This record gives sequence, C-alpha cells and structure tokens, in this order.
Amino acid sequence: MKSINEKYCSECGAVINAKAEICPRCGVRQPGVFNQQANEDKNRWLTAVLLCWFLGFLGVHRFYTGNTAIGIVQLLTLGGCGIWVIVDLILLVSGNYKDGEGNIIKNG
Repeated sequence: MKSINEKYCSECGAVINAKAEICPRCGVRQPGVFNQQANEDKNRWLTAVLLCWFLGFLGVHRFYTGNTAIGIVQLLTLGGCGIWVIVDLILLVSGNYKDGEGNIIKNG
C-alpha cells in the first residue's frame, strides 16, 4: 500500500518515492519528473528574454532573475543608456546569463 509520498513505477508497478526519477527496482526513468523541470527552465528563460527585450532599460529582467542590486542600477541609468540591455540580451540568447543564485538561465 502506497503513502502520500510514494507512487507506482510506470513500468514494473513497484512502490517508489514520489520524487524518484528512476525506479530503483527496474531502472526505468519515470515520466513527468524530468520533463516538468525542463519546461519550467524554458519558461523562465523565455520570460527573462521577453522582459529584457521590452523592459530591459528599466532592469525588470534583473529583478525577475534575482539580481536586485544591478536591477536598481539599471533602473536609475535606464539600462546603462541601453548598453547593458544589449549585453544582457546577448548573454541570455547565448545561454551564459546567471541569476541571483549563480545558476545559468538557458533555453531548455
């Protein structure tokens, strides 16, 4: 009988942890766990790109990604007269942009 923190393996039917990506019994990757994280990352990247493109001169993308101090500076300088906006957009598109925690924001 499974509890709240458990689920059934999609392949062998064994009771496994609800957060498990791979069944320890049969070794099959469970659907949904990995794909959900990839979709969230892609949505986060797309949101950051759109914020940078349309509101980059106000530093809104910096606030969104957790870089509050740089966001305030960009807000006060109108995006470094547009220079920081272009640099940030290039970093986002190339997959080299880091959020406030040091994690890279990239497309998928």
